[in-house]
Formats: sequence, structure tokens, C-alpha cells
Amino acid sequence: MPRSWLRTRGSGGGEFWQGGAQPGDLSRVLLFKADMLLLCSSEPSSLCYVETADIDGETNLKFRQALLVTHQELVSEEIMAAFDGRVTCEEPNSRMHSFTGTLEWRGETYSLDSERILLRGCKIRNTDVCYGLVIYAGFDSKIMKNCGKIKQKKTKLDRMMDRLVIIIFLVLLVTSLGLAVASGFWARMFQEKHSYLSALYKRTTPAQQAFFNFWGFTILLSIIIPMSMYITFEFIYLVNSFFINWDLEMYYAVKDIPAKARSTSLNDQLGQIEYIFSDKTGTLTQNVMSFKKCCINGTIYGTGTGRENKQPSGSGLTWSHHGEKKLDFCDATLLEAARRDSDPVLREFLRLLALCHTVMVEEKGDQLVYQAASPDEEALVLAARNLGYVFLARTQDTITISELGVERTYKVLAMLDFNSDRKRMSVLVRDPRGTIRLYTKGADTVILERLQRRGPDETFTEMALDVSPMPAWGGKGWSPCCWLWPGCPGVPCCSFSLWLQDFGPSFSSRSREGRPDVSSLQRFAEETLRTLCLASKEVSEAEYSVWSRRHREASILLQDRARELDKLYEEMEQNLQLLGATAIEDKLQDGVPETIQLLKLGNIKVWVLTGDKQETAMNIGYACKLLTDDMEILEEKEICKILRTYWVSNNHFSSSGEALCSGCLSQQRPEASRNKKRALIISGDFLDKILHTGEVLKEKGWLWQRLACCRATGSQEQSSLVEKAFVDLATSCQAVICCRVTPKQKALIVELVKKHKKAITLAIGDGANDVNMIKTADIGVGISGLEGMQAVQCSDYALAQFSYLQRLLLVHGRWAYLRICKFLRYFFYKTFAGLMAQVWFAFHSGFTAQPLYEGWFLALYNIFYTAYPVLSVGLLEQDVSAKKSLEFPELYVIGQQDELFNYRVFGITLLHGVSTSLASFYIALWAFEDHVGSKVVGDYESFAVTVATSALLSVLVEIILDTKFWTALSFLMVTASLLLFCFFSFLTQSIDAFRIAPAIFRFPDASWNALTDPYVLLVVLLSLVVNTIPSLTVHLYLTITGKTTIQQVRAARGLAWGGVCLLPASVSGAGQDAAGDGKGEVPQRSHCLDCSGGTCHLSSVAPLSSWWSLMTLVPKPGFRALSPNWFMARQKALGRETSSWRGSAFGCSKELACRTPQTCHLGGTGVWCRSWYHPQPC
Repeated sequence: MPRSWLRTRGSGGGEFWQGGAQPGDLSRVLLFKADMLLLCSSEPSSLCYVETADIDGETNLKFRQALLVTHQELVSEEIMAAFDGRVTCEEPNSRMHSFTGTLEWRGETYSLDSERILLRGCKIRNTDVCYGLVIYAGFDSKIMKNCGKIKQKKTKLDRMMDRLVIIIFLVLLVTSLGLAVASGFWARMFQEKHSYLSALYKRTTPAQQAFFNFWGFTILLSIIIPMSMYITFEFIYLVNSFFINWDLEMYYAVKDIPAKARSTSLNDQLGQIEYIFSDKTGTLTQNVMSFKKCCINGTIYGTGTGRENKQPSGSGLTWSHHGEKKLDFCDATLLEAARRDSDPVLREFLRLLALCHTVMVEEKGDQLVYQAASPDEEALVLAARNLGYVFLARTQDTITISELGVERTYKVLAMLDFNSDRKRMSVLVRDPRGTIRLYTKGADTVILERLQRRGPDETFTEMALDVSPMPAWGGKGWSPCCWLWPGCPGVPCCSFSLWLQDFGPSFSSRSREGRPDVSSLQRFAEETLRTLCLASKEVSEAEYSVWSRRHREASILLQDRARELDKLYEEMEQNLQLLGATAIEDKLQDGVPETIQLLKLGNIKVWVLTGDKQETAMNIGYACKLLTDDMEILEEKEICKILRTYWVSNNHFSSSGEALCSGCLSQQRPEASRNKKRALIISGDFLDKILHTGEVLKEKGWLWQRLACCRATGSQEQSSLVEKAFVDLATSCQAVICCRVTPKQKALIVELVKKHKKAITLAIGDGANDVNMIKTADIGVGISGLEGMQAVQCSDYALAQFSYLQRLLLVHGRWAYLRICKFLRYFFYKTFAGLMAQVWFAFHSGFTAQPLYEGWFLALYNIFYTAYPVLSVGLLEQDVSAKKSLEFPELYVIGQQDELFNYRVFGITLLHGVSTSLASFYIALWAFEDHVGSKVVGDYESFAVTVATSALLSVLVEIILDTKFWTALSFLMVTASLLLFCFFSFLTQSIDAFRIAPAIFRFPDASWNALTDPYVLLVVLLSLVVNTIPSLTVHLYLTITGKTTIQQVRAARGLAWGGVCLLPASVSGAGQDAAGDGKGEVPQRSHCLDCSGGTCHLSSVAPLSSWWSLMTLVPKPGFRALSPNWFMARQKALGRETSSWRGSAFGCSKELACRTPQTCHLGGTGVWCRSWYHPQPC
């Protein structure tokens, strides 16, 4: 329900909120502590510059502007104090980027939107003072609606350990109870059998003895509860955190920022990440924009055209003193054409750049400083300025520009705002001659379909934008002869000359005019540039008069205002004339595409959650290789359609009438998704509609009607079902980009994936708007960037660059998970192997809870004897090196699947430890049945020493066998354990100690007597061999069957899939059977990949002499011939250095290592070849 507030009281112009703020307060603003309506400011046109880094992560300044009426009327604080307007607006909500309301004052109604609102959390910049009316205060403010709760983070292994400790404790109680009950029965049987000893039992009954023995066994066996494990745990976490801090590969020398592990208890979970949620601005990008290219009237200008290297003589910018001294964009031909001012299309193109934007300008000395809401807008305005069309000033209703030195003022009639649905913005202006013109810029998909006509220039511009994507070289639909034109694969090679006769003249004429032909065209989309189409039209006075009246009526609506305005904007933005297109580069951080590719190979899905607009996010997605040309992009309409299909196809009812909700939201996928990759792109507003976050949706569409059919009880259950349906759809896509999302929505998306997928998540960001997401995710990573330290201060790990994430996860995370898992396995193993012999001894001591071992052995077993080798495993163990970890990112999957430690592994470890204790105990018992050794040793003390030594040596040998990374510290730890065992045994079992305290040192010379007897040593050796044989057998089996770490990865990549023939088409391209299916003549030269022997070899009848020969021997469009540049990029993604490309390196019988069943790379230098057809046997 709309809320109305009347201005009732003010603060008298004093400081802001000394006594608290309430809606309706009128105050002079020095610090934003509430959401306010801007009434006026000290700046011209009542502008207020704000920084919103704490809200949306953007560091560039934005502006808010008061209504023209309040700017003109409220000229003093006395008049301000008498302000009595009434604001009617929407209820408090969490939507940061939208606001709907009206101001009623002096009998008039004025429209209010987000451009008039100052949000809590903003910082005032370049503005002395501003005055505002409080709209939302306290917990009703939008930033407070987006706040999340602080939750304690625990790793998956931590939670599992808590449960295992409870299980072990219950096992301890059950075992003690069982042994106590057995002791009661044994005592009764013993008393009945030996009645002559009844005097010893006259004060205790069997039940009492069982009760006492229960507590005796509980105390005796309590050592199996791993209390010391938690202390060692924390020490291992701490040291591994130091390893992260000390890693020079993650040190950013440019700004002297090292990696920092701010949390020391989450390291192992870095090796189990399944989903990464990343911010865009400042995280993936540097937030630095530069104007690179443009296409005007069918002609391409800019970088890569061959004309950008030199600037025209005479500086070229003599018409304006506002031009930049150094230009990122400089094209001699374009500068000369702009100077001549003879092309009307070029003139309108540059005029549009100078007029159609929301940039604010400030003059400092003789220089103009632009403050833009987005860096790309600033880049366009700067490009226009450099070409002579200088944006000079803006007021409430005018824009002043300088056109080649001539100052002109345009009256702004309407601003048709940009949003993610429209994908465009327009400005309706009246020029100095009185002509009304509409200037529009936006995405190519929406501009091109609104053109009045489409001639050759429009078609050429489409090709520059790559609106109809050309197949990638060697990809689906590619042909060696038809790569000049999108959609041309059907043209036979022999028809190329006919095709050139039909279409060539027009392109030849373009070449004669100085325009590039299609064969040399560098398409904008291939270069991952951010493209915009520019168009304009002239509007008649009559048309504008009718449209303006309807626009005024729609702008003051409280209900459906946005929809009505969109309809009016749609009517106006028709029959446009295309002027051209721009291409802007948003510079990524170094290594971002390569990092994302490696993370994908590690089965980690990367989602981008950004507050930026959709087109920007999509372009960055393509630039960082998160999105590819072969992906099907799912937007709002497609998402609705797919969810409806899911629901209708899966919504079945049982005979009892209950909805099969699990069937409704099953993991089934549409048939189309099985054959193509998908990417999901969604806006925050649409996400809010789907997930019902916080507000009650007043219009329930088809989805909620379907839910009603499912007979779900309660809105909470309905919401949960919709959430699961959306998460299932999103997680089935290869990439997900969420645009215009609030901080609360970022956290919500992370929470949904955790809730419905039970997956380990990581969130990475650099701004205060990412704090909620970072806190919600299992792991939070803060980027030390330009947006302050809020994200870093709330994070678990701090990095300087996104690219360091690959090393943090694939190296440190995987190592930490491996080390912790091995530590847990061997800690439990050594505990059960050494101490479960106490249970077996109870069966031979009348269940009397008598300890088998010396008390000092029990006390020192977990402290000195076995702690150090296990600790060295937890600190230093590596299965592969850091280089191999990055080369084989598939190794990371082991942690995602919990393969190294789970309940099954714990059960196997338990059985292994029990079997070791059984062998150690009963082999010694068998040897000690009568007597053993030349010294006739057969006493209890010698028996205890023999069992203890056998168990200890078996544990140490087991750790030695499974340690894969040996260092000097590892040898020292094992050696120290043996030496400490000998030292403390001699110390605690010496005669002198026994004489001093016989009650404490009760095993005088027991070890010396037993371990100096050869027969006892043979018993210990026999126990050691019996305990070691199973482990040796398992290791040998894994090695023979190829189930070691690297072998498993290579097998998964398809190393052993036999041979594959790569039969190339002939050089002439006619009459040959490229597929080798027997329907045509077999070519003279063929290449076979022989992978049957565990190693891949390339064999060729005729050797390849050059790179071009490899390209000409490509087998039909299904095989992708790769350029040296692509090869170098791939090598860089894997962290491998390559000196240069040599064509002869791809010769005969070169060893290959296969990545997947359809991909190979040359061992040593790493040449990659990839095919999309089914392999044929050699």
C-alpha cells in the first residue's frame, strides 16, 4: 500500500539527527543516515554528487537532482522551513535501484523516481550542502532492508568431525557397557566356580563389580576420544594459513599487497568449492574504459584499421582547447572527416555522443571534469570531446555543447531512461533552430529492429557488430571457403567465384572509398568490445505535443508507472535512422579469462552477481570467456517459458490427490538443453518477482496458479518450491549472470544454492555491497581494490587480483583438503590401532579393566610417539606439485565429491585400525602362550611391551608408505618419534626410577628385557609384516590398475580411448572423403592418434613441414585448426611458458597427452588440437 507523509517538523537547519530522525523530517544533510528526497542543494540546478561504493560497489561519482519546482522555489532556509509538501510513495522495500512516488505541493503533483532519492549509505561529494525530506528511516531504509545476519562459518569436515566425535563417544559408552556386563557375568561365574575365594567378594556383588568396571573401562578407553585432535587441527590450519600468506605467486607487487588468510579454520573447504559467486566491477574488471572503435555510415574507424597510428598534423584538435593531450582513440581519417564537417551522418553521430547521456560536468580552471554514472558513458563523452563535440554544461532542462568551436544549447524535452528491459536510452531535444530530434543509443538487438529502413550501411554495421554470429573457425557450420560471410556455410567452395560476382562489387566499392572489405573486417564482438548502436530521428511538433501530454499523465502514476512509461517510450523510439555503432573496451584484470577456464576444468561453476546493467555484464561475460558464442542465452522470457514447461510436464497427481512436488521440481531438462550449452541472464527485479523476496506479490501469475494446483499448504511452502525450481534451472546452465541485483539479493542467491544444492560456495567481491554475499557464502574472499576495505574486513581471505583465486583454490585449497583428510585418517587409525588392544586384553583378564600398557605409554602415545609423523602429513603433504595442480585442474573434483574423507573412509579406517590392533595383540599372545625367547620371557610386562612396540611400528610404517611428499622435516618427524619412544621407554622403565617411585614407574627394565631378545624381535617383525601386507597390496593394486592420482585424471580425460584417425580433406577440396567413411576416395595423407598404449602418438604418412600444411590438412568442418595465438593463450591459461611457435614441432610420432576423449595436446610444448566429430578407429 502506498504510504503518505506530510512535512510536519524540521530540524531548524542544524546538524542532522541529534535527536533521531522520523519520516517527514526536513533537514540540512551533512551525512546520509536515512533515505531522503532531495529538495535542493548548493550546486547549480540543485545537483548533489554522491558516491555509492557502499551500496553498489561503484566508485565513480553519481548525481541526484532535485525537482525543478523545489529548486526554483526553495531558495532560502526560511522558505525551506515553511515547506508543506506531501509525499506518497511505496512501502519500505529492499529494491535499491527503484523508487515510485509523487510529491503534492501547491495543488500540483510531481513525479518522483530513484534519481531524486538520496539513499542511506551514500557519501556526499563535491557538494557543500543539500536539503532533503526523510522518506525511510532506521530499519525501513533500503540499505537496512538489505542487511544480512552474521553467521559462524564451519567447514564440512568440521561438522562431520563433530558428528564423529559423538559417534565415538557413543561407541565408547556401548563398549564400556558391554565389557562391564561381561565382567558381571564373569564375576558371578568365577564366584560359583571358585567358592573358596568367596572371602574376596563378600563386600561386592557381580552387579556392583559390573558398575565399577563400567567406569573403569570408560576411563581406560576415553583416550580414543580425539580431544587432542582439535588442538592439532588448529595448529595445522594456522600453518597452512601462513603458507597462503607467504605465497609469492599471490603477491601483487604493483601495490605491495600480499594474500592474507584472515580466517584460519576454513582452509580445507577451499578444496571443496563447487560454486563461485563473483562481483563484476573491481573484481573481474579494472573499471577502466577506453573508446576503441566505431562504425559510422558503414565505415569502421579506430584500433586495428591501420589508420590509428598517426594523428593529423597540426594536432587535429585546434577547434577545442578542451581536448585531451593523449588520446586512447585516434583515427586520422575520422579526425579529418570531423574537421571537414561535410558528412551529416557523422555530424549527427558525434552530436548524439555529446547529448545522449547522464554525465555531469565540472569546470576546473580551463579543463572540464566529467562525473559519469558509468565509466562507459564517460568514455563516449570523452570520445566526442576529442573529435570536436564538447559537452559543456547541463541544467534541469538544457544541455550545452560546443560543436567544432561553436557553442549551442539544446532544450531537453524528455529523458527516456535506460533499464535492463529496454536496453537503450534516449533524449528528446529541441535544437537552436527549433527542430525536435530524438537521439537513441542502446543494444544492437533493440536498435536494429526499430529502424525505418535497412540499407547497405545498416547491413555493414550489423556485420561489424556480429549480430548474426559467424561460426568459429572450425566450429559448427564453418567452411574453409565461406568464412567471409555469416550464414554462408552452405555455399560450395566451387561457387565462391559466383558468389563474389554477385556480392563483390559493393564491397570492392567500399574498398575504393577507403572502407575495409569484409575479408579484413575485425568484428567488434570477436574482440569482446562493449558495443552500442546509435540512431536518431526527427519528431514533428504535433507528434510531440500529443506524446508529451500522455507522458506527463503517466509519470505521476503510482501504480504501473514503469509499464505505462515503457509503452510511451516504445511508441516514440520507432522508425529510427541508424547512425553507427561504438565499441568500448572494459579492461579486465590480468588473467581473468584463463582463471575462469581453469576453474571450469576443475568443475567449479562461476556466477557473476553485479549491480551493473545487463549489457555491461554480458559483455564482460564474453570478455572473460564465461559466455561463449555457442551458448544459448536464457533471458526473462525464456526463463518463464522453461519454468512453465518444467511445471506442466512434471505436474502430475497421484490417485489420492496429493501433488507430486518432487516430480514437479525434478532435475529433468528440456531436450534442447542436452545438445547445447546454456547461460542464464536475469535481472534483480525479475528475480524478486520469481522468488518472492520480502514483499507480497500482488499479481500472482501462471507460476503461482500452477503452485495452487499442486495443493501446497501455505505461502512458505510455495515459495520454497519456486526457489527449488529456479535453482534447478540455474544450476543446469554453464554460466549464470545476475544483473541489477541488490546486496540482499546477492546473499539470497548464495543462500538458495547452499540450501537446495547442499554445495560449498565461495563469494568474491571488493565493495561494501558484496559484504552480505561474502558473509553468506561458505568462503568469503575480499579483493583489495579501489572500493575501500569493507569487503576485505568481512572476508575470510583477502587477495589483490581475481586471478590469484586459481592458486588459492587449485593449489592451497586442494593441498589443505588433502592434508586435513590424511591427518584425520591417520589420527583415527593410530588411535584405534594402538589402543583398541585394551579391549582385546579385557577378554583375557576377566573383564577387570586392568590396563594392558604401561601408564606412561598411554600418556605419551598421542603426544610424542605418533603425533609428529601425523602432524608432518597435515602440514606438508602433497600428492602433486603446484605446477601439476594447475596443469591438471580436474584433480580438484576429488574434494568436491568428498572422496578423501567421508563416513565410508572413516569406517574403513576404523576397520583398518581394529585389524592392526587384533594382529598385534593376538600374534604376541600366540607367541607368549607358554614362554618365548632364550631368556624364558613370558611375563605380563614383556607381553605389554611387545604389543605396544608392534602397534607403534605398524602405525609409523603405514604413515611412511602413504606419504607422497618427503621433506627433511618429514624424515625428522618419523625419526623423532622412534627416538622419543626409545628415550622415554628407557627413562620411565629404569631401575632408578622404579626405586624412587615404584607406584608410578611400574615396568622396571621391561623394554630392555623384551626387545633385546631376538625371539621377541622376530615376533614384532612378524606383526609388522602382517599389518603392512594389506597396505602394500592396495598400493600395488592401485598402481597396476592405473588408479593413482594423475592416472585417474588422464583416464578421465580419455587417454585410453584407442586410436583416432584424422583424415584431412585434399588440398584442392574436391572429390575427397574427409570423414573417411568409405563413400569417397581416401586422401593420400592422414593422421592417426594412437592412444591405445597409454600414451598418445601422432603418426603421419607424409610429415608436416609447416603450420600452413597443418591448416590445409584439416578434416572437414568438424576439426578446428588452431592458430599460434590461440595456442599461446591456451598455454598461458595452464601456467606454462612457451618460447615460440614452430610449425615443424607438430611432426611425426610426437607424444601427446589427451585432455578429453576429443582433445589432445602435444606433450612438452603443449600443442592443442580439438575435434567436434565422432572419432573413427585408425
